[in-house]
Amino acid sequence: MFLETQHIEKNFGTYRALDDINIGVREGTIFGLLGPNGAGKTTLIRLINRIARPDRGRILLDGREMTDDDVRQIGYLPEERGLYKKMRVGEQAVYLARLKGLTRAEAEHRLIRWFERFGIESWWKRPVEELSKGMQQKVQFIVTVLHEPRLLIFDEPFSGFDPVNATMLKEEILALRQKGATVILSTHNMASVEELCDDIALINKSQVVLSGGVDEIRRSFGRNEYEAVVDDGQTVRCTLQEGQNANQLLQQLMQSHTICSFRELLPSMNDIFVEAVTKGGAR
Repeated sequence: MFLETQHIEKNFGTYRALDDINIGVREGTIFGLLGPNGAGKTTLIRLINRIARPDRGRILLDGREMTDDDVRQIGYLPEERGLYKKMRVGEQAVYLARLKGLTRAEAEHRLIRWFERFGIESWWKRPVEELSKGMQQKVQFIVTVLHEPRLLIFDEPFSGFDPVNATMLKEEILALRQKGATVILSTHNMASVEELCDDIALINKSQVVLSGGVDEIRRSFGRNEYEAVVDDGQTVRCTLQEGQNANQLLQQLMQSHTICSFRELLPSMNDIFVEAVTKGGAR
């Protein structure tokens, strides 16, 4: 396992923010860290970034306990963005890149490529305060990934983006995974979870209540419902009877219809999130 938390506990006075948290993130995957507001997600992210320390438990990277030096292998885009408003965009991006260990020459070289890729070359000399929220987020995304870290942590990365730019950002995240990066994605956008994530952990009231592969989880919450499109374009929805399997249902439908398509209807991650959080639906 690339990143692993073992029995993590974190308290703030008498309040327990994290209680026996165990998750495993496979290398080269996108891992969804999910949960309602106040569940403990941001606290866990801060522990992984070594901004804070757990009261109990361990965080392992490549099978060994993490150290402060490992932070250089992490790129973190927090939910609460923050750029120096008076600085020029290019100057600030170079400064932040150098904090991650890049030389000025290497930082400028990589930034120019990324600015061209995002079509924002003209922003280089503009003060940050002249940029919209979405524009600032593009700059921060670039700075987050610029030093090519092995682990990327994005906390609500699509907030404030229009659909076109959100799609562009999703494509970039998928491309980063393709190049070998491991990604932790914290978001309330369950459609994005279905599009991007390989595995997830859902935290509620300081504890992990659901974890595993996205496809596996959706199937475990399935209700044995199927949809068939028949020759006249009609959509037929059916539920498996007790003792019946999908092949038997399909054969039954074929007795009276020509089947154009046949698929299982799986619950959305949004429905699963609501059920797991409100009804204690962990499985």
